[in-house]
Amino acid sequence: MEKRKRIAAVTLVTAVLGVGAVVAYNPYLLVRAQFERQRVIAGLADAEVVVAGHRWVYAYSDDAPPGAPIVVMLHGFTGSKENWYPVAERLRGKYRLLVPDLPGWGESERQPDADYGFVAQGARVAAFIQALSPDQPVVLLGHSMGGGIAALVAARHPQLVDRLGLLDAAGVRFKDNQFGADVLAGANPFAVGDRASLQRYIDTVFHRAESKPWIPWPASSGLISKRRNDAAFEQAVLEHIGRGPERFLPGEAAAGIRQPTLLLWGRQDAVIDPSALDLYAARMPQARKMLVDDAGHMALMEQPDAVAAAVIALIEQGRPR
Repeated sequence: MEKRKRIAAVTLVTAVLGVGAVVAYNPYLLVRAQFERQRVIAGLADAEVVVAGHRWVYAYSDDAPPGAPIVVMLHGFTGSKENWYPVAERLRGKYRLLVPDLPGWGESERQPDADYGFVAQGARVAAFIQALSPDQPVVLLGHSMGGGIAALVAARHPQLVDRLGLLDAAGVRFKDNQFGADVLAGANPFAVGDRASLQRYIDTVFHRAESKPWIPWPASSGLISKRRNDAAFEQAVLEHIGRGPERFLPGEAAAGIRQPTLLLWGRQDAVIDPSALDLYAARMPQARKMLVDDAGHMALMEQPDAVAAAVIALIEQGRPR
């Protein structure tokens, strides 16, 4: 019996040391572990698919009534599918859900020298929808950069999109703020290279103090290291969506969008000023406008109940009971 106890103790210590060594080598694994925990809590499964020459990783739920609408959710610049989990948790059981990491971001494939601007990503998202929902147009939701991509898809591929939701969406010339000025000056206001810049990033995108994620060491060092490694990629994407000739294409394309649309902004958005909401609305008279109080750029994470309720209203309006 004592021998067995010693063997068990040695095995446990070895396992703990092994995990510790792996985490010490790559502390970003702690961030990934938290993301997995969030996915499970949201009731989502994960899968992969190769579409448009890229390997996509996405979360999904088929827990919905037969014939239920399919909701596709696109994340923003420097974001990932996990940004949508709080809303997805509230929609699960009502609709089928598809929540991808866009190519180049999160766990999806990134290819050297590939174009990840609005136009190229819009074409890839259209192919993703065709592959995963070939017979049914989807409800397409996009946040920030993902909103600009979603607008292009809805305008250029109307047969694929039944309804559209743009949340704090990029793609129009909004009222001047510090974030926009920094982008136009050639900087990446979201750049993270140390603990101070990580906190500045969090403080910029979140308004509510209680919504700001707490990232303890060593997970914080793993995230900082990853963002530092992504710096050149982030700058290249900003050249397309923030400073290049594509930067206002989503807003221009919005004039051709005919689907029922939700325009939702955090009232305290310090990234894409809420003036962008009215700029989009001027080109989309069918759109419903909504400003969410006590929310910044990450309204989908800060006020998920309000966002989910607005999405449900978008989906259910005009549908037979």
